[in-house]
Amino acid sequence: MFAYLHHFDPVIFEIWDFVKLRWYGLAYLMGFLVGYYLLVRLSRQQLWVIEEKNIGDFISMLAMFGVFLGGRLGYVFFYMIPEAGWELLREDPLVMIRVWEGGMASHGGFLGVALFTLWYAKRHQLSWTGIGDGICVVAPLGLMFGRIANFINGELYGRVTSHVPWSVQFAQALDKEPLEVQQKILDACAERAPEWLVQVQTGEGLALAARNSSVVHQICEEYLTPRHPSQCYEGLLEGALLFVLMWVLRHRYPKAPHGMICGIFFILYGVFRTFVEQYREPDAERILSLTKGQFYSLFMVIAGIAFLWHAYRTARKQATA
Repeated sequence: MFAYLHHFDPVIFEIWDFVKLRWYGLAYLMGFLVGYYLLVRLSRQQLWVIEEKNIGDFISMLAMFGVFLGGRLGYVFFYMIPEAGWELLREDPLVMIRVWEGGMASHGGFLGVALFTLWYAKRHQLSWTGIGDGICVVAPLGLMFGRIANFINGELYGRVTSHVPWSVQFAQALDKEPLEVQQKILDACAERAPEWLVQVQTGEGLALAARNSSVVHQICEEYLTPRHPSQCYEGLLEGALLFVLMWVLRHRYPKAPHGMICGIFFILYGVFRTFVEQYREPDAERILSLTKGQFYSLFMVIAGIAFLWHAYRTARKQATA
């Protein structure tokens, strides 16, 4: 069966050794720029509680203290520490801020955004759920750009498959391959591309070699197992589809009680994420037979139900006032 060998470079271009423009960084930039433009539109249409003149400052602080800080700390505490233990922080506390090495958790980002917007709402005497409704309309586009970057980076790849014609071979998944497959790749490289033998001991090294050596590229095509491009599935469901639904709902129900859009977003995100996790290679140990993505998504659904209950109570109070 046809399978495409992933060979994208995560770096767009390099300025100096330690200064590089990466697709992951560009994805975040695109998410915030598009989000700013759409939130300005919503504000002008009286569909968001923050005034247009304040949106720029709000987005800047949200990016720093909500998305980046929350996403990174979420990854460290939800994924890294359960695997490596608390010794990780004692030995290398700067791991909490090294986002350029990869590692952001969407659930941590959601928690960070929720806490930051709660603080912002209290400080400026605005509706917290009203702020959240606007963010939940545009957030799926940021998720979509992020998943595209995940695919380009070759990270968060899917499970093994032999049933779909759009399967992808990920060199980064080398350590997930059966030991006999790993050995065949090493033996083939030792025989046909010995200059790359040291490099191909790891998934990242094999991916780099496959991008720069036609021989290693061919070896990967011969031996790597096809997998689901689960990053693309998530980008379509949690990103494009969810954005269309949220945008339509926001304009279809302009006077919806605050929290309704939040509730629907959280529930749908949790459902979509839980569904796609069936096709994504688990990147951490399971919790109660669920992947960590599925387990944390349960709390997203619970939060969504709470938001909908709040919106329902608000609507009833307005109807009887």
